[in-house]
Order: sequence, then C-alpha cells, then structure tokens
Amino acid sequence: MQELGVVPRLFPLVVAGQKTSTIRWRETTIVPGYMRYVCDGDATSTAIVWVTRCTEMPLSKAAAFVGRQSEWPKDVMLSGMREHYPEIEWTDIVQIVEHLTPADSMPLSNYPAATP
Repeated sequence: MQELGVVPRLFPLVVAGQKTSTIRWRETTIVPGYMRYVCDGDATSTAIVWVTRCTEMPLSKAAAFVGRQSEWPKDVMLSGMREHYPEIEWTDIVQIVEHLTPADSMPLSNYPAATP
C-alpha cells in the first residue's frame, strides 16, 4: 500500500477527518486508491484513507486549488512548506493529494487490514 509520513502536529487532524488533502514536493508520486499515513516519529500511529484525486501544479496555485487562499497567502504558504521542504520555491511543481476521511474510507468494500 502506498504510504506517506505526516508530521505529529497534523496527524490528529487526519485522524479526525479535518485534513483531507496534502501538498507534497519531490516525494513518491501518489495515485488514487488506498494510502496509509504514518505519523513521523511514531510508526505505530497510522491512518488509512482513500485517495480520490492527485493533481500537479505550481505551489503558487495550490492554496486556491484546495480553497485555502485566504488562510495561506504567499508568505504563510512558503513558510509552512519550507518547514518540511527547505529548498522549495514558489514556482515549483507540487502534487496535491486529496482523500476521504479515515471514517469515510472504512466502509468501502475493499478496505485493507490496518497492519502493513
């Protein structure tokens, strides 16, 4: 199963269903289907979600794409992304991964076992 790490401060938002997208740069390409989030620093904390759409675009367009442009003006967006990707630039191409909540992913008929 495809897998992505997520920083500890964001992991509870994934589990609660409040975070249903992620922006990635120069990482493994994600495709629609099941994906396991693993909390960085605690490999036993995981959440399985159903990825619905993956889109590539410049970072400069990403906030508007996920409907967060008012919360993430350029300086906030760059600062946040550089916490994880220090070399990222405003014009770099990122992958936006959109997914169902863990709760909405579980009822799907082909839901995988929770263990890797």
